[in-house]
Amino acid sequence: MIRVFFSFIILLLCMGQASSKVLSVGWELWYPYQYHNKERQLVGLDIESFKAIMAEAKLPYTTAEIPWKTHLHYLKTGKMDMAMGASWSSERENYAYFTQPYRHETVKLFVKKGLSANIKLNTLSDLIGSKYILGVESGYYYGDTYQELIKKPSFRANISEVIDLEQNVTLVLDGHLDGFLVDPNTMQSFVEKYHMQDEFEQHPLEIYSADIFIMLSKQTLDKDVLSLIDTAITTLKDNGELARINQRWKASHNSD
Repeated sequence: MIRVFFSFIILLLCMGQASSKVLSVGWELWYPYQYHNKERQLVGLDIESFKAIMAEAKLPYTTAEIPWKTHLHYLKTGKMDMAMGASWSSERENYAYFTQPYRHETVKLFVKKGLSANIKLNTLSDLIGSKYILGVESGYYYGDTYQELIKKPSFRANISEVIDLEQNVTLVLDGHLDGFLVDPNTMQSFVEKYHMQDEFEQHPLEIYSADIFIMLSKQTLDKDVLSLIDTAITTLKDNGELARINQRWKASHNSD
């Protein structure tokens, strides 16, 4: 009985130490998930979800704007603690813990309006040897199929990698790309923000759909912190708060 009591005390002390550390998390401009509104407040679906999760877990944190590819490197080396809005991959699991999923994400191919029927792609592998060039954003995950195909030079020859969505949009409008891969919610926010509703359409090609997680650096955090965050996510799922946040942003993400 005494051993059980002392084990419980040690666990509480460990959890207390974990909760006293101010954790670092990065963010990158990504409508409608992470961005500054007109009042220069950091807002978005991921920001509000993360804020609710960390409040429920009683974990303090600070945020810093950082490119996604650099952010992943900082998680790997222990320079930063956490990342929100992350897709799972076996490579990332080598250096980060993944929480329970807190939302779902889909990626689609977008092309200039009226051109979907002209772009004959039924699968991503059909891109090999075709005349089409598709844009992607550096450091982002586009599913297992894409991850396998991008290892092939014959597939990479038809892929253009840039820093952000705005570059891909410009390249398509200028005729340098046939389309680009992006999450439909992000695309909807972009076209509404820049009044481009009649410029693009979604191609029927399936890219991927998967859960989205919070990543924790294995260099700086342990499974006690992971457990606290998982418990918080479960609570916010069960009481409907994460679903309410999701619905609010789907309905009003263009108001800023």
